[in-house]
Amino acid sequence: MEITTIGIDIAKSVFQFHGVDASGRTVLQKKLRRNAVLNTLAQLPPCLIGMEVCATSHHWAREITALGHDVRLIPPAYVKPYVKRQKNDAADAEAICEAVTRPNMHFVAIKSVDQQAALMLHRARDLLVRQRTMLINALRAHMAELGITAPQRPQNVPVLIQQLEEDSNDSITEVARSAWSINSPA
Repeated sequence: MEITTIGIDIAKSVFQFHGVDASGRTVLQKKLRRNAVLNTLAQLPPCLIGMEVCATSHHWAREITALGHDVRLIPPAYVKPYVKRQKNDAADAEAICEAVTRPNMHFVAIKSVDQQAALMLHRARDLLVRQRTMLINALRAHMAELGITAPQRPQNVPVLIQQLEEDSNDSITEVARSAWSINSPA
């Protein structure tokens, strides 16, 4: 009755385990709270553990690997064909357990903390660039409604700001000006 393979469905607060022995017979079906996962796995002999790739899977993979287990991360799309019945945590854990044993399965490498930090940096920069683009487009659209235009691209924003500040025709009301005033005290 020794567990050889475990599929873990990761959730926000409750993790679903599905374990099988060498013959493929189910020997473990358990729900665990997040704070009990590592203690439970520390008590088990080293085995193959499969998890779907998600937001916290790399963290858990590193923690579980440190306990001596062989952890493999599977893309969710590769697990889906193994779900036998309606989608729920127990069915997902069973499907993960089945998928992780397949010889031709594609696995995702476990990322280190440094690799994840680099990805965070890229995602944060991408977010800032998208937000900047949104603001520039909003400014251009609002000013165009008042008859003030400038070419696209970030380097042309100073032209809009200059026109906003100089507005010789007083076509921009004080309310509109305050919405986009760069130097106004808040």
